Amino acid sequence: MRKQQSGFTLVEIAIVLVIIGLLLGGILKGQELINSARVKNIANDFRTIPTYIYAFQDKFRALPGDDAQVTTHITGATLAGSPAGLQGNGVIDGAWNTTTAADESALFWQHVRLANLASGPTTITDMTDADPYVPKNASGGRIGINSAQNAQIQIDNLAANATNPMRGTYQICSKSILGKFVKQLDIQMDDGNTASGSMRAQQDNAGLGTASVPTANIDDAISYTVCMTF
Repeated sequence: MRKQQSGFTLVEIAIVLVIIGLLLGGILKGQELINSARVKNIANDFRTIPTYIYAFQDKFRALPGDDAQVTTHITGATLAGSPAGLQGNGVIDGAWNTTTAADESALFWQHVRLANLASGPTTITDMTDADPYVPKNASGGRIGINSAQNAQIQIDNLAANATNPMRGTYQICSKSILGKFVKQLDIQMDDGNTASGSMRAQQDNAGLGTASVPTANIDDAISYTVCMTF
């Protein structure tokens, strides 16, 4: 007597392969949507932060962080103490990623939050990247702002790029953004070239004023700091 063979038919195997393909397609599409949402969130940071300045100026005729009368304007606000004597000079002094709580660039966030222009903690712990007070982007990297004076320009200052330096009144910088997101971000926000225009990129932890990295040299898997001037 012949034994009956057991196993999958070609039709059954085809059905399984179709189901696996649909599942993989759904996963990839879902990841694509997550990545797109992350880029949009990071781009929104760059678009929203300038509105904090304009709204604060409209309300108090001063810059957040630099307001010499902030303790009168806003209950609970702290007057910047570093650098001394420069409050109210129309400049947001201090590095965008300062670790000095008294800097104007640090107190910028307290002032806009207490003025109900932004959400977040108003008490500074230590101004390290782990401090809950320090704002983070969708990738978990630090965000900061300061006036774009040449000595404080993070990417392409005159020393790094004498022919095409970053120009603007203020700079916003956002850290720890993967290269694949950096490229998308520059296409959405600027000219699509991460070494020109008002938005540029450098590898994370590069020195102040380090030259920008052109789009063609951006590594999708490496994290970058992106700065935009306005």
